[in-house]
This record gives sequence, C-alpha cells and structure tokens, in this order.
Amino acid sequence: MIEVRDLWHIYEGKKEALRGVRLTFGNEIIALVGPNGSGKTTLAKHLNGLLKPTKGEVIVDGMDTRKHSVAELARVVGYVFQNPEHMFFEENVFREVAFGPKNLGLSEEEIEERVKWALREVNLEGYEDRSPYSLSGGEKQRLAIACILAMKPKYLILDEPTTGLDEKNAEGIKKIIRKLYREGHGILLITHEMDLVLELAERVVLLYQGKKVFDGDVKEFFELDLRKYDLDRPRLLTISEEIGLEFFRSVEEFVKALEMRT
Repeated sequence: MIEVRDLWHIYEGKKEALRGVRLTFGNEIIALVGPNGSGKTTLAKHLNGLLKPTKGEVIVDGMDTRKHSVAELARVVGYVFQNPEHMFFEENVFREVAFGPKNLGLSEEEIEERVKWALREVNLEGYEDRSPYSLSGGEKQRLAIACILAMKPKYLILDEPTTGLDEKNAEGIKKIIRKLYREGHGILLITHEMDLVLELAERVVLLYQGKKVFDGDVKEFFELDLRKYDLDRPRLLTISEEIGLEFFRSVEEFVKALEMRT
C-alpha cells in the first residue's frame, strides 16, 4: 500500500505545487488527471522518492520516502516517463532492459531471465540487438515499460503512456496495462486522455491547483463539469447521452447496446 499523508510540496520560489494531498493506492488502476500545472507529475515523483515532501509523509509499503533512497524505492515503484527516449542510453535493447537488474547486483543468469521475461511481457522478443532509437514510437513505449518491469516493482507509474501513438500502438499499450494489472501490479496512469480513463481506470484522482478535488468512481468522475478543469468529455459518453443510452466504458459495449436496441 502507498499512503500519501497531508502532502505539501513547495518548490524554490515558494510555489505551492501540492497542498495537503491525501491518497492511498494499492492493487488497482488509478487515473491521475488534471490540467497542466495541477501537480500530477509532482505527486507521482513523490511516490518513488524522486521528490521529498516539504511537509507531510509518503509511505511506500511501510517505507518513509524521506528515509529511503530512490534506488531502494525503485525496487517497489517503477516510473515510466512520458518521453521514453529520456530513459535510453544503451546501444541495444538487451543492454537497456538489463541495466536496472544489473544495478540491483543480480547474477548474469538472473539478469538474462529478467530481460527475456520483460521483453515477452511487452511483445518485444527478437528485438534484443536493435538500437532503442531505431524503434517506432509504440515500440519505444513498450521498451520503456520493459526496462521498469525488469526491476520487478509492485507498483507502476505510467506518465501519458499513449500520447502521440497511433490507434494500433495505443491499443497495444492498453493491452499491456490490463495484463500487468491482472498479474498483480498497482498502476497509476497520469493522463490527459479521457478515453483512456474511461476504458481502463477503476478510480480517478483529480488534482486542481495542487489540491485533490475528486477521488472516486469513474462514472461519478464523468458526471462532473470537466470544463471547469480544462478537461474534455469522451465523445463516446456524449453520443450515448444524445441517443438516450446508459454509461459505457468502451466502444464494444456501446455497439452491443445499439444492436440490442435494434
């Protein structure tokens, strides 16, 4: 369990990026949403110790993040950044995925097993000798996830995991997220894409001006006036309401309802 207790973060210059945020996070898929500058990334960076609280506490499976290093916390909380290329610096895919496990001091056999397993998880088997920079956008995103998975963290933070991807690659990332959740990972999605929230999230946390203003069910979230927070309503929900249908989480559900209606 990750517990965020009355978390405040003030950057130099006295900008209050987070103000009294409280949150618990376990084995679930949470969407962390809000307009630019609302504090989403600041909050996420507290969960693996990249930032330390100005006031309050963040407890990760019993560990106070102020008393543990980023390296220690990375074994429990993995962070996949918005731009995958910011995570790459090795000459090939195998070495890239092996970097984290190697720093854990694992044996060569264990490192190789973890690399093979992580690449299988994200459907990149056979890419071991490729340069990370030669991959497509979707492949780079999957590689970034594999690099974190090889550390075998309990929780995953995915920052804008489908932004900039075409529909096919975005669907591939969604499948991986669902699979990781089924395998027991807690997943925090930082996203502006409300369609992703609608399809995947079990719970939504909305930040606005550094404060948590909503924490609850997906259906309840989409009943809010999202325009107040510079967020768009998914087109699927708008169409459903216009033709008098109920709340749907996916196009497939919507199509089935239409077929039953006719």
